[in-house]
Amino acid sequence: MSLLGDLAAKSHIGPADIDAFLRSHRFPLVEGRTVTFVFVGAADEVRLRHWIAGLPPSQIFTRFHDSPMWTLSIDIPEGSRVEYKLEIVRGTHHQLIQDPLNEELARDPYGANSVVFGAGYARPDWVGHDTEARLGEIQEQKLESAAFGDTRDVLVYVPARFRTTRRYPLLVVHDGPDYLKFASLRTVLDNLIHRLEVQPMVVALTGSPNRLVEYANDERHARFLVDELLPMMESRYPLLPQPAARGLMGASFGGVASLATAWRRPGVFGNLLLQSGSFVFTDIGPNDRGPVFDPVVRFMSEFRARPGRPADSAYVSCGTYEALIYYNRSIVPLLQSTGMHVRFTESRDGHNWENWRDRLREGLTTLFPGQLMMVYE
Repeated sequence: MSLLGDLAAKSHIGPADIDAFLRSHRFPLVEGRTVTFVFVGAADEVRLRHWIAGLPPSQIFTRFHDSPMWTLSIDIPEGSRVEYKLEIVRGTHHQLIQDPLNEELARDPYGANSVVFGAGYARPDWVGHDTEARLGEIQEQKLESAAFGDTRDVLVYVPARFRTTRRYPLLVVHDGPDYLKFASLRTVLDNLIHRLEVQPMVVALTGSPNRLVEYANDERHARFLVDELLPMMESRYPLLPQPAARGLMGASFGGVASLATAWRRPGVFGNLLLQSGSFVFTDIGPNDRGPVFDPVVRFMSEFRARPGRPADSAYVSCGTYEALIYYNRSIVPLLQSTGMHVRFTESRDGHNWENWRDRLREGLTTLFPGQLMMVYE
């Protein structure tokens, strides 16, 4: 019998029974593939709002035995990680809230969501601070951009034990400040470099004031990265000169920007780390995602017709709960057809920063393997 079934089996359920139940369990309840969400409080209706493509985005709770407790059980495969909110309906008022019974939160630029871990999911040990790992440094740079006609701020990660007498690979990260804040990128780099799993590297962390335009195959963006950012980085940091030691990285529209730049300027960046790329295309008719995706769809039509060879290696990841999974699955054989070495990973997660965080170790060790990986692979 389930934990909730044990409570339901009582002949009478009073407030003390519910209080004891709440005190003795962690919520949501995870029992194999069954996850039960619980809310206690006055409401006319309670709904689960989540971002699992393929399921109704809003699912209704049921009141538990005429008590103030509401429950909903759904099937979540093992190893899943799901972000969600609760929608509380009182009359005509609808309120989205974090789950009051769940302390696990995942933050993003828009706030924070509650998160539930399916059976078997474990937060990677390398995403938290390792007391034995020496810390890299974040430096601030400014770049006058002729391509955009403004000044761009660039954060630069330099690894622990950085020396001007040696040369380093360069990784350029789109939405870099968000990767630092929401995907623990600095900590991940510190830990993986300390463990010799990833090469010590210099990382340029860029941003955009208008990313949905500039990242959608904008020629100015390719010019900014190749003709302005790269020369600045080479003039200020001791970098390895060959394309095999350079990479572009990004998630969502940042994945599009990485691929589009490499496609426009082949032979400059040898590695691509593409996470949940918004590689939307259509074979017939308009796209179903609105006009903001029109430039992406035009780019993907051109790329699919003439892919060239944008880089030598790529790591591609996407969550199976994302609506973008179809497009990411489709792009892998296309990249492979160019002669690129491609590694593709799917995860039971959605379109969010902690999904992208959890894939960083595999992506970075695939493209920039450290001494440990070179010895044991």
